Amino acid sequence: MAIIDSAAFPSPANGRGGRIHPLAGIRAFFSAFFARAFDPYRPELHYMRGPGPACRAKQAAARQIAG
Repeated sequence: MAIIDSAAFPSPANGRGGRIHPLAGIRAFFSAFFARAFDPYRPELHYMRGPGPACRAKQAAARQIAG
């Protein structure tokens, strides 16, 4: 049976030996803030606002049948 061992290896992409820049958190916050604050996509403009013409046609046909 094989034993799986997980060990933390240093990341080769991290060239600072595990040290984090003191302003990295602030920079990450403002980067995320500006990305969300000035995002041109506004989903509320794409949502339906009430029944469309097909739904109104069905309701009108149902009213005529019901009398």
